[in-house]
Amino acid sequence: MKGLISTTLFAAATAGTAFGQACEENTFGSKTGELYLSAETKFSQTPKDLQGALQDLNQLRSMELNCYENNAAIRLSVAIKIERGDKAGAVRDLEEAIRVGVISGDEVPKTYFTIAQLYLQESNLEKAREYMEKWVASPGVRPSRDENWTMAILYQKLDQFDKALPYAERVLAADGQSADRQVIDFLIFLYDRTGDKAKKAELLIRLLQRDPNDRKVWDAIAGDYYQGEQERKAFEVQKAMYLAGLLETEDEIMRIVNFYNRFNAPYEAAKVLEREINRGRVSKTFDRLELLANLYQVAREYDKAIPVIREAAQMTSNGEMYERLGRSYFELGEYEESIEAYQEGINKGGLKEPGYARVMIGQAQYELGNRGAARESFQAATNFSDGRRAANGWINFLRSEVVGQIQFDIFEASTRLEGLQNEKKACDQLRVLGDALPDGCSTVDDRIAEVDAELVELRNRLNTAT
Repeated sequence: MKGLISTTLFAAATAGTAFGQACEENTFGSKTGELYLSAETKFSQTPKDLQGALQDLNQLRSMELNCYENNAAIRLSVAIKIERGDKAGAVRDLEEAIRVGVISGDEVPKTYFTIAQLYLQESNLEKAREYMEKWVASPGVRPSRDENWTMAILYQKLDQFDKALPYAERVLAADGQSADRQVIDFLIFLYDRTGDKAKKAELLIRLLQRDPNDRKVWDAIAGDYYQGEQERKAFEVQKAMYLAGLLETEDEIMRIVNFYNRFNAPYEAAKVLEREINRGRVSKTFDRLELLANLYQVAREYDKAIPVIREAAQMTSNGEMYERLGRSYFELGEYEESIEAYQEGINKGGLKEPGYARVMIGQAQYELGNRGAARESFQAATNFSDGRRAANGWINFLRSEVVGQIQFDIFEASTRLEGLQNEKKACDQLRVLGDALPDGCSTVDDRIAEVDAELVELRNRLNTAT
């Protein structure tokens, strides 16, 4: 992609006065021409010297340029930056080229499209949408089949399903009877989200070649995919059945949930499961709530997992769900709530990892700045095999923190002692010479003694800590 775009722009850069029509200049100066030729040669050679080309070009652009020179420099800069993977820099140059008229006329909409593609590659969907809309609105633009597909996908990613629909419908019309499953499933999804049940039904008929309410057809297609070990396609059929409202029993709905989970979409699985529990089509049992909590936690949606875990915890007599609740609070940085939940789990008992629960309490205490309480929790965790190694690591870490602070205090006190000793030497020399003594000389011995005592205490503390 970047090679195609950069080559196109480079060709435009060397096309003389075909672009930037307001510019009446048509030649380079001797110095500017030399720099531009050097940059162009380094860009065009094999292998390309992109860094060298960009350095030459930056030097050129720092000079006072006429409009023709500036036009060529901007276009070559864009080509080089795209080739180097600097999409953001290329976009800035393209936008500047449009602004100053380097790109004009029929080339403007083409450049809008190029900018949109660069923003898409950077996952900047809003800016991509902005430039795709500018491109579509330009006179004479008629999107191709693939360009319509790009527009549909872009709007879908932005949750603008009503805007995605007409572009997706044009793709379907262009593909005709050869439209693949991806296009049809995508439109089923859009019709479901926009509430157009009639058109969704038409696509189901087209997909099945029969009445979309005939469960035997659905089951036969799904069965064929299962037998062919094509679970992904079986899932797509089941998902379409669910979107069409054909799955009603708990087992059928749980099959959808398990499919989402199997294909690494735990958040989608959780949304389906929670929706169906709330609708009453899936029973609200401990096992179902535990699964829902698992899915949210795997998806790292800890804030959504917390109320589910709390509800499940009230259905059991052991502390395992409170342990998981503590973990969710910890991941959200709510350390006091995490400590409370872990402690409740410990009190209820039945934990598979009682030592690890105490380690987590210690970590939460540490995050809250409670070093003493953290040390106590880690020490308690050493009584359990599952938490002993981690606890000892934390205890050693806390000890190293203490030792490090004491060593710093010893260094600071030693520095002060050295200064006082030098002060005493100066006082002794003045005394020998019979000169008047500063006021500090009368207290220097006492101050040395105080620092000596402080160092003794610090070294004793260091011996104790190590």
